[in-house]
Amino acid sequence: MIDYPQFKPPTLLRNPFVQSYLASTHLRAIGKNRMLEAAREMIVETTDKTRLQGFYSPHPQSAGLVLLIHGWEGCSDSTYVRCTGRYFFERGYSIFRLNLRDHGNSHHLNNGIFFGSLFKEVFDAVCRVATFEPELPFFMAGFSLGGNYILRLSLQASFQPIPNLVHAVAISPVIDPARATKRIDSRPSFRYYFLRKWRKSLVRKQAAFPGMYDFTDILEINSIYGITEKLLERYSSFESPEDYFDSYSLSGSTLGAITVPTTIITAKDDPIIPADDFENIDISDSTLLSMQPHGGHNGFIESLDLRVWYQPLMLRLFRENTSS
Repeated sequence: MIDYPQFKPPTLLRNPFVQSYLASTHLRAIGKNRMLEAAREMIVETTDKTRLQGFYSPHPQSAGLVLLIHGWEGCSDSTYVRCTGRYFFERGYSIFRLNLRDHGNSHHLNNGIFFGSLFKEVFDAVCRVATFEPELPFFMAGFSLGGNYILRLSLQASFQPIPNLVHAVAISPVIDPARATKRIDSRPSFRYYFLRKWRKSLVRKQAAFPGMYDFTDILEINSIYGITEKLLERYSSFESPEDYFDSYSLSGSTLGAITVPTTIITAKDDPIIPADDFENIDISDSTLLSMQPHGGHNGFIESLDLRVWYQPLMLRLFRENTSS
């Protein structure tokens, strides 16, 4: 069993907003990345004909396949995804970086818009990806909303197995989407960051399907919650934002049925995910929760040269579960 080390960043990096910023800074991605050199685009078609974009980097001497899922309005090229993929590729693992619907350069692939409640298409895609290296162990990890998806995937895989799945890791996962959304709206820097990215995404979707979408009035709304409410009203069957957020909330006993080995890594000082969200969930004996005092959101930068604390921990988890 892994003895979790405590994350102890230097004083200059302890601030949770610094940690959250460094998670996505392009400085971390500077340098050679053989994973990107080996990558090829793949469109994964699900059972309902949804098409999801991904990038597969097969390792010539693969020890296993690692699937990575970005956070909301991130993508397969987000710094934290690229750097985690590079880390594992350099250590002998193949990588598949999945884009959720309407993320990355995929707005044209499906006429429906992205909602966090869309799970079946992601599960189908992940099951297909898991067969790409059928004789080797399969691992998956996700960040923020991607971490929420990872936990839902682990839960579903407990009843409907994903081929060769050995271990799953959720980093800074969204547990209560309504609370996380309100947290973003309450912090001007985060609200500006996500509004800017989401507006660009909606403009791209409208350009891809001009006869189907007109977001002109929605783009004027100045809150994440407000845009969500208007999109749900116009383009979904949900009766309220509360019903929508509840559809992918992991609060309460939801995660108690997980039987797949799963690790949750989060921080008490996360400015987006309230720490007490994790006090109000039941987790199974197969799920380990590592709640660190520091780390921000998706951060866990442990040194001034921008090394990441969770990457070697994940490697140990994967190797331990493969050999057990």
